[in-house]
Amino acid sequence: MLKLSIITVNLNNANGLEKTIISVLNQTNKDFEYIIIDGGSSDNSLQVINSFSNQLTYWVSEKDNGIYNAMNKGINRACGEYCLFLNSGDYLINQEILKYIFSFNITEDIVTGAVIAFSELNKKTHLLSKITSSDITLSDLFVASLNHQATFIKRSLFTRYGLYEEKFKIISDWIFTLKTIVLNNVTFRYLDVAVTLYNIDGRSGSVSEYYTRENLSGLKELIPPRILADYQTGYIHAVKRMKKYLLFWTIFRILNLCTINYDSISKRILSQRHIKRLFRE
Repeated sequence: MLKLSIITVNLNNANGLEKTIISVLNQTNKDFEYIIIDGGSSDNSLQVINSFSNQLTYWVSEKDNGIYNAMNKGINRACGEYCLFLNSGDYLINQEILKYIFSFNITEDIVTGAVIAFSELNKKTHLLSKITSSDITLSDLFVASLNHQATFIKRSLFTRYGLYEEKFKIISDWIFTLKTIVLNNVTFRYLDVAVTLYNIDGRSGSVSEYYTRENLSGLKELIPPRILADYQTGYIHAVKRMKKYLLFWTIFRILNLCTINYDSISKRILSQRHIKRLFRE
């Protein structure tokens, strides 16, 4: 069995798709198959795909019902032990990265690394690692999800726990993570290495529109009402504490920028007693 199935979903992003394909095909480790699911693009995506078609395991271009429907099509065609979802515009960080990842002899059900988020619009990059330890907690997954662009998922998990739920627009990979890691305790490993460059110019702008509504809707289907009520209460308290935290650091930064001598003030503010009082409900 091949070690990896790399699945790329694309819709009208010919330039990004070409970069993604090249980053995959240039890997020195060739123990993978490459699948492209195009949603019936009307730009030059098909020309790009055709120019690499003899190096692709499978590709199709047809209308789909959204990104998770396209990802599920890829899963259904996959034969590798692990699946990696590398969407158009995202690309592997260098040509040695797959060789490096599998040098760890990974056997866990889900293995994740970090991504470097970048914007071609404002030319900015930053390291994005939502989960930073193999000792993943429920709290971690309530406030973050795995970076799917850098997450290797055993294909057998999709057979055992189901494909991505297509009724959601942006949280189905998060819901899948909750199902597998939280509810079914599958094995998990974090690797402290940047795997992928992740283009944030695409769907990121629409996240705020759907995330809160879908987040709660998805949790209602997975979590008993009493437990969910505890989560909502805890979330509200966390937001309040964060507001206090931001206010504290804003004041501290203002003092830091002032020319006055603030040493004695900052020491008192940073004292353990004062911080406890500051965050006490």
